[in-house]
Amino acid sequence: MFSKILIANRGEIACRVIKTARAMGIKTVAVYSDADARAPFVKMADEAVHIGPPPAAQSYLLADKIIEACKATGAEAVHPGYGFLSERTSFAEALAAEGIAFIGPPVKAIAAMGDKIESKKLAKAAGVNVVPGFVGEIADTEHAVRIAGDIGYPVMMKASAGGGGKGMRLAYSEQDVREGFEATKREGLNSFGDDRVFIEKFIEDPRHIEIQILGDQHGNILYLNERECSIQRRHQKVVEEAPSPFVTPEMRKAMGEQCVALARAVGYYSAGTVELIVSGKDPSGKSFYFLEMNTRLQVEHPVTEAITGIDLVEQMIRVAAGEKLPFTQADIGIDGWAIENRVYAEDPYRGFLPSTGRLVHYQPPVPGWTDDGTANGRRGLDGVRVDDGVFEGGEVSMFYDPMIAKLVTWAPTRDEAANKQVEALDAFRIEGLGHNVDFLSAIMQHPRFRSGDLTTGFIAEEYPDGFQGAPLDEALTGDLAAIAAFIATVHETRAAQIDQQLSRPAAAARDHVVRLDGGAEHRVSFTLDKVVVDGGEPRTFEADYQPGQRQVSARIGTHSRTVQVVRQGRSWRMTTRGASHKVTVMTPEVAALARHMIEKIPPDLSRFLLAPMPGLLTRLDVKPGDKVEAGQPIAVMEAMKMENILRAEKAATVKATPAGAGESLAVDQVIVEFE
Repeated sequence: MFSKILIANRGEIACRVIKTARAMGIKTVAVYSDADARAPFVKMADEAVHIGPPPAAQSYLLADKIIEACKATGAEAVHPGYGFLSERTSFAEALAAEGIAFIGPPVKAIAAMGDKIESKKLAKAAGVNVVPGFVGEIADTEHAVRIAGDIGYPVMMKASAGGGGKGMRLAYSEQDVREGFEATKREGLNSFGDDRVFIEKFIEDPRHIEIQILGDQHGNILYLNERECSIQRRHQKVVEEAPSPFVTPEMRKAMGEQCVALARAVGYYSAGTVELIVSGKDPSGKSFYFLEMNTRLQVEHPVTEAITGIDLVEQMIRVAAGEKLPFTQADIGIDGWAIENRVYAEDPYRGFLPSTGRLVHYQPPVPGWTDDGTANGRRGLDGVRVDDGVFEGGEVSMFYDPMIAKLVTWAPTRDEAANKQVEALDAFRIEGLGHNVDFLSAIMQHPRFRSGDLTTGFIAEEYPDGFQGAPLDEALTGDLAAIAAFIATVHETRAAQIDQQLSRPAAAARDHVVRLDGGAEHRVSFTLDKVVVDGGEPRTFEADYQPGQRQVSARIGTHSRTVQVVRQGRSWRMTTRGASHKVTVMTPEVAALARHMIEKIPPDLSRFLLAPMPGLLTRLDVKPGDKVEAGQPIAVMEAMKMENILRAEKAATVKATPAGAGESLAVDQVIVEFE
């Protein structure tokens, strides 16, 4: 077994590998860029080596720097995590040349599966179902248009070396191909150094299901069940779960055996994942097709660990050291249900735009996960596990993936696991930047999610006009009103105790009027330990709150609620159960007068095209005097290595263009002004 390994990665996955290595008694070495000098993974490792400035191309993607760090520290092996150099054959070859073990699959397997075009040919030869498409080289846009027409719309254009949702475009028409083909090539070149593109048939009502593979260097290859990863946004996974609510034991066996056959065909060992696209319209489950094989650890591996009890990182290390797998296919079972939500620094209320910046406050629902070496321990604390790599006061950098944390819950049933997600998300406190916690909670509560009727179009279909928060039901409305009135009472009581007031302090009111989101008003009255909302039945009320607290836990009748609370002028911003609400609490006398107040009308910004996110303006297609039509592309911005086409919302004439191509823009900066 190795005595010291280096982790060629950062963030939560670096922390994850360090924790298992520590449990195995293996010393660790971290490498870090300037942006990560204070990051948790750097402090957790036994040693740390600085390798360059923030851009990944000047630090984490430099194989020479990684190898130098190995030599300087005596690290015998390298775990690449995911992303960065994890699927670079040149990196694995360079390590081998220096006698350093690569904690991952053999070079030939990485090469065979790393090219999406060649991997489809191999999959077909191994007897794996493949999606109809064109896997040769595509010369130009006209060639792409002809190919798409022959296959039949809709089609998917993908960068051959792509991954993580980058370098992918869905086309429903020839115009979509003409607009998207060159952008797909550029994203592939910018993100992966390869501009080749392939085109395949898009499976309608598709489900994204993947099979976890694990093999050793002695010819043993197993499948560790499946993960359902259908809930995606822009082809980036948002929610993952294991097992899948769609997969039957017969499907699982057929999928698993095909995936093992593919792995065996390329001499695979270590952990890997075969991704499949499955037709949700075929209840027989026979319509599943090979998408790609990821020759590395997946972001969503904890849900597999939770239902199998197998530490995948530990097995990767042991396999790299030459050990045999200690179990067989017959030993692999399914115990309970696990769900993972990816908590990202993105604002769902602003079209999911990236929201990098400082984490002013960061408090997960449970402490960061620690591996205690047991199957139950891999499920976290009482079935709640947080894998993260950030800290309060740190930054979510523009240079890397905007992930804040992974929230994993386990329970005996799917509904119980989803309920735990909602409760844990309510207790997740993040301030300083936009995040998607509300959105994740809304998904967990959504009737369609609970039914298991999932497709990769779930988000687009259920939130066609964007996300405005989870709906507020009657029970939650009453509970929020009661909590808000209680908070106001606490503040009024404290105010009455302040010395040297000019007039006699007023006692805290027992009756309040609560207005939610500027709409309906609710009358709340307290009597001893009970609360009455809108003249209903008295309910017991217990809450723990002191002025200045940002989180309130309350029990109202039979309901337990955890609410994030922020003071905003004379109102409160209360966040729980997948939505934020502006709540105003008044005495009945003040409420009667407030109804006569004139509302402030927000300014009209429709004359401007504003930067929807911080990023680089790579292209500006209009100039003053140009007339534009609704839906016409006007500019292209790049953020997080993704190109975003900005379009006109209505027909107009361009008056001015304050920003120019090549400029770095702040959020809401004016790009184009219309007459």
